[in-house]
Amino acid sequence: MSLSITSKLPNIATNIFSIMSGLAMEHKAINLSQGFPDYPISDTLIALVSKAMQDGNNQYAPMIGIPALRNALVKKVEKLYKTSINPDTEITITPGGTYAIYTALTTILQPLDEVILLEPAYDSYIPNIEMNGAKAICVPLRFPTYSIDWELVQQAITSKTKAIIINTPHNPTGYVWTKSDLEQLDKLTSGTNIFIISDEVYEHITMDGLVHESVLKYPSLLARSFVIFSFGKVFHTTGWKMGYCIAPENWMAEFRKIHQFESFSCNTPMQVALAEFLQHEEEYLQLPTFFQHKRDFFLDQISALPFTILQPASGSYFQLVAYDKISDMPDKEFAIWLTKNMGVASIPVSAFHAHTKSNNLLRFCFAKKEETILQAMRNLKQLC
Repeated sequence: MSLSITSKLPNIATNIFSIMSGLAMEHKAINLSQGFPDYPISDTLIALVSKAMQDGNNQYAPMIGIPALRNALVKKVEKLYKTSINPDTEITITPGGTYAIYTALTTILQPLDEVILLEPAYDSYIPNIEMNGAKAICVPLRFPTYSIDWELVQQAITSKTKAIIINTPHNPTGYVWTKSDLEQLDKLTSGTNIFIISDEVYEHITMDGLVHESVLKYPSLLARSFVIFSFGKVFHTTGWKMGYCIAPENWMAEFRKIHQFESFSCNTPMQVALAEFLQHEEEYLQLPTFFQHKRDFFLDQISALPFTILQPASGSYFQLVAYDKISDMPDKEFAIWLTKNMGVASIPVSAFHAHTKSNNLLRFCFAKKEETILQAMRNLKQLC
């Protein structure tokens, strides 16, 4: 008799991010695929982590996060979004944003529930839904603007709809939700039993004067929401896997029941350091200018190559480009070819769809040093 496993994710293999980063290492390619910076983080933040360790903050933190960090976040939310949050009952520190998304979905989902998501979408949403025995209902965003077709969202709602996942600023398209979008969502869900999972990990990365419209600004939406954030995206520390979730007290109590058995608590010295570092408001308030410069530099460099920019990204640190003038290969095949032959790794946009769909688009990460982008463009000039 041999042991066997019935897979909870029978249709899932190694994700494209691992594949492309592995290929980039193998072929010594410039990695513009995964969304992580290659420039240093703040020396002040590093020093604060070191000090926290030296001061003895090296044992388990409270399950919900240290008080100093939760209190600092309350002040940040109050200032940015004019919303009062209870630090003891409505915020939980988590080991990353993706973890918080999974935990929120696990908190609310039962088998056969349905969750609406907007495609293209971050690739963890559907596996998170399916691991809970629920079904993902995919609604396409309007191409090429990637704005929301609210009639299609309305049509997707059924008696089984348990939640809608939203993501702004949006990965991979760079679309930033408008006030009208949040008002439409509020109108659509008012009087229903539908939860909102609001993925706002790129909250400070908006460009062209756009303002992040958080669910936290809308009391009636917040009352049905789990709102997820990431310290990694804000402070360029993706490898730390530190985030947090905000939700009403009754929903957060259930979230914590699961969290306490998944990880119990998060990295203590980093929490101590982040609590102090959040006092440096300029570190996140300057991010729109910082990333707009990087986006514009990337666009200026790639404009000399035979790619097509559908529209400049308005948020996040990703830019979509079309390659139809170069090749008619499917996007995954072309991304692999580009890595092996041109020495630049990207992500095929079909990876963000439940069913393979290629509009001949690639996603590049521009959260990189200028010399990294310049080297990538030198490699890609072979396409001209």
